[in-house]
Order: sequence, then C-alpha cells, then structure tokens
Amino acid sequence: MEKILIVDDDPSVLKVLTMRLEAEKYSVTGATDEDEAFALQTQGFFDLALIDYQLKRETGIELMERLQGIDPELPVIILTAHGTIKRAVAAIQKGAHSFLTKPFKDAELIHQVKTCLEKKNLVKEVKVLRGMLSEQYGFDNIIGKDKKMKDVLKLVAQAADTDSNVLIQGESGTGKELIAKTLHVASSRRDAPFIAVNCGAIPETLFESELFGHKKGAFTGAVSDRQGLLEKAQGGTFFFDEISEIPLSLQAKLLRVIQENEFYPLGGGEKVSLLVRMIAATNTNIAEEVKKGNFREDLYYRIHVIPIHLPPLRERKESIPLLAHHFLNEFRTRMKKPVKKFSSRAMEKLLQSSWPGNIRELKNVVEYSVAMSDSDIISEDLIVLNKADSSLAGVKTLKDAKLDFEREYLVELLELTQGNVTKAAKLAGKYRADLYELMKKCGLQADDFRKDL
Repeated sequence: MEKILIVDDDPSVLKVLTMRLEAEKYSVTGATDEDEAFALQTQGFFDLALIDYQLKRETGIELMERLQGIDPELPVIILTAHGTIKRAVAAIQKGAHSFLTKPFKDAELIHQVKTCLEKKNLVKEVKVLRGMLSEQYGFDNIIGKDKKMKDVLKLVAQAADTDSNVLIQGESGTGKELIAKTLHVASSRRDAPFIAVNCGAIPETLFESELFGHKKGAFTGAVSDRQGLLEKAQGGTFFFDEISEIPLSLQAKLLRVIQENEFYPLGGGEKVSLLVRMIAATNTNIAEEVKKGNFREDLYYRIHVIPIHLPPLRERKESIPLLAHHFLNEFRTRMKKPVKKFSSRAMEKLLQSSWPGNIRELKNVVEYSVAMSDSDIISEDLIVLNKADSSLAGVKTLKDAKLDFEREYLVELLELTQGNVTKAAKLAGKYRADLYELMKKCGLQADDFRKDL
C-alpha cells in the first residue's frame, strides 16, 4: 500500500483529504505543521506528499525542499486556496510534481495523485533497469585482459561515440551479443530500447511482417495492426544477430530502410520514419557470401561501416583462467557449493583445449564441474571436454547442412518434374520466384533436368 503524507494547518481540510485518499486504498498520515511533517519524514519514507502552500511559518515550497533534503525522490503536490500562475510556475520550477487550487474536485485530486505515483514508479523502474543493464553489459563485465580483447574494447569505446553501423564478426560463443549490448549501453542511446532479432530463427514467410509490422487485413490472419520490431527500437539500437541468414528476397528491402531511414508496414500506406542505430553480427564470412551470391554486396557495405572482429578463445589462452574463475564464482554462489578453485591439472586441461565452442563452451564445462563437485577443489576428472576437438572438424555448420539438404531436395524434385519449375514449385508449396531463387543459391539450372523430346 502506497504511503501519502498530507500537510495542512486546517484540521478539517486534513480530515477530508485523508478520507478521500483512504477510500482509494492509500495509507495516509496527516500533519498540521511543518515540524510535525519533518519529524514524520525522518521516521519513515513516504511515496508522495500533499503540502498546503501557506503554512504557519514557511511556504509549502520551503517545506518541500526540506523534506526532499531527506528523500530527494519524494514527489510533491502543492495545494493552495490562492492559486496564481506565478506560484504554480515557482512550485514546479522548484521540483513540485504539480499544483492544485482549492477547492478541487475529488476526481481531479485522485487523478493528480495517481499520475504522480505512476510517474514515480516508472522513474524507479527505469533507474533499476538502467542500473541492471550497466552492471550486466558495462565494460567492466567484459572479462579479458589479453591484448586482443583490449584492442576490441578500445574499438567498442570509439564506436559507441558514433551512430555508424557496426558489423560484429566472430565464431559462435565468442560474445557477439554482449558486445552489441555494451555498444548500446556506452552510447548516447542507452536510455532508448535495445531490440535484438535472431535472423536465423524467423521463418522466411514471417520475416517481413516481424520486421516492419503490418496493418489489419494486410494478409490472412492479420486481424489487427501490429508494430514491427524496427519501430519498437525507435530512438535506440537494433541488433541483427546472424544477419547472413536474412533471406535474399528481403535484403533489398532492408537496404532501402537503411538508406532512407523509413519504411511502410505491410498493408499500410503511412510511412514510418526511423531513427535507430544498426548493429549486425555474424559467425560466417559475409565477404565470401557476397562472392557466392548469397548476400547483397551493397547491403554488406552499408552494415560494414565499423567492423569489429571477436577473436576465438583459442587465440586468447591467457584469459582462460580469468574466465574460468569468473564462471566458478558465479556457479558456486548460485548452487551454494563450497568450491574454491581448480586443481593445477584441471586448469592445465582447460588451457590445453582448443575450445571450438569458445566462451559458451567453457562456461558449460565449468558449470558441470561445479555441479558435480563434492570438494572445495575441482579435480581434473570433472573437466569433461568434447572427446576430440579434431572430431568436430568434420561436423557441418547448421547453415551448410541446411544448404546440402535443400540442394538434394531440389535435385529430386526437378528430376521428378523433368525441370518444370512451375510443377516443382507447386509440389514444394513455394512461389515460383522463390524456387528460382533457391535454385540459384544451390547452383541448379532447370535446363539440366529437362529431357530432350
């Protein structure tokens, strides 16, 4: 229950205000003079104060300043029977939330109180979230004392001062999203939204709607207007994770958005002006994807203004002990385990691994070792690594495996239809143009499957 302090030297007014606010389920404490109000404030904090402008020895503004000396976050509404524009301006300039002139209607009082408390709660939530964000994604949270990581952080600090687009490249598990969030927190856009989208996780048929939003009736199932993810990032930062997975058919539209800073929602005639900072990340070599025709060259240059490359963990071995102990402390606290350190042989084992899964893999290994430990020292046998890093070399990436499957499927489909793309598209449940695009990506020609008559 929110607590409200009322200060008025008229006991009858105090009684009426108390009854009105208690009826709205607020906890109300009254004071008839300045000293009593000050004493109450020193005994416990209030969520809001209603203060009469004309008190016995000082004005309500003067008392407000004294009370806010104890609690700077205390919101105040000034009450007066002699309301003037001059007093209203003075009260708000000094820090009052608002100014009410007696007599006022119950609805007006309750509206002012609710608005004031909602604003206070919102400000409090923003401060908490901002503090959590800075704590979680500030520079101090990025662990690594090696030269390569220091060079990365220097580049991040420089990039944060600009609005230029950034492309973060690195293997899976190197911390690309953490760097993106750090860029956002360190920039002037830190108080605006940070919106992230995993481009590989959204089906191609839904991608455009998710990104740009849609108007009611734009397509079957669009039963109401929906704001797109880009618009939700207005004024802040938009993060395209695994940008190389964006369908080729949508890359031209994204390029236009980046060039013109505006777009149309699906089915909407009203243009949306966009003011966001773009950050993209990928674990593939986009330059190679451009050469293969899988990624537009003009879009590549638009997102590749400031490139940041995150080194794999195998290239920053000196940071492994630091990272391992950081994760150990995190998991022993969470699991309430007495684990204090790694044995020398356990640490040697950690240092000898090539860590194909990078920091994410190291974190998982440490989590397992802490969970399974029944001692204060993690032994070598609790460091469970992949059987052989070399055995992973033959494992295809999900993208390559998907491409191989698509190619095999298309070959079978085109053989069945003897190169008739229209029939093939119908069987596949795809648009003819989409099938042609997929064939191009897989390096297939319809003529190769047509039999001579």
